[in-house]
Amino acid sequence: MSSRSSRTDARFIAEVQAKGGGMSVRRGMVKTIVGLVVLALCGIAVLTMGTPTGLASSSSMAPLPEPGTYNIDPVHSFAYFGAWHHIVGLVRGRFNKVTGTISAAKDPTDCAVDISIDTASIDTQFAKRDEDLRGPDFFDVKNSPAMTYRGRGIRRSADGAWVMDGSLTIRGVTKEVPLTFRFKGMFPDMPAGQPARASFHATAAVKRGDFGMTRDNLMELGPNAKGPDVEIEIDVEANASTPAK
Repeated sequence: MSSRSSRTDARFIAEVQAKGGGMSVRRGMVKTIVGLVVLALCGIAVLTMGTPTGLASSSSMAPLPEPGTYNIDPVHSFAYFGAWHHIVGLVRGRFNKVTGTISAAKDPTDCAVDISIDTASIDTQFAKRDEDLRGPDFFDVKNSPAMTYRGRGIRRSADGAWVMDGSLTIRGVTKEVPLTFRFKGMFPDMPAGQPARASFHATAAVKRGDFGMTRDNLMELGPNAKGPDVEIEIDVEANASTPAK
């Protein structure tokens, strides 16, 4: 830089400061520097941000666990549902006791599921409604203490998930209900000598009327209701029946 240019810049800064603009210039420079730092940090975050440690992205999910029987861990397994409420609303709930087994095999047609859900464990965060749902108009817990889902054989769906056409039994009524699920992977940090642990996520949909739950359906669903009116979502952790070697 020439001495002439330096003198010109110095005169300019002096004039700005004399007019009370020095503080504005300094503030502008600080804002510019801060902005550049923020952009740099965001760029680093974008470059380094990926799937959180221990979680598998959908594209990297293993197709199925190793062949064997996996026992559902009721402490780490959850069955949720969402049911239409007065046509435009949705009531959500869950069942707190889920047990059963999942059998994985090399041949998908040999894979099997056997699940039992304690209907008395229903929980919608409102005791009065829960008692009503346990009654004879709905789950009829006294005569049908469990609902079950059993199936054998799975097939691939178009999006890469697995589908089982199993049988769902509620209140003594059995209907074929497709269960769509994904195997999320094996736990990477199980202690030595402990069983291998697998994780699954599944969804299904049903019509409550198919299982004899028809009370108030006109009010709840409206006169033109078609298709399923209850959505089911299940998260399962299951332990291999034999300890990992």
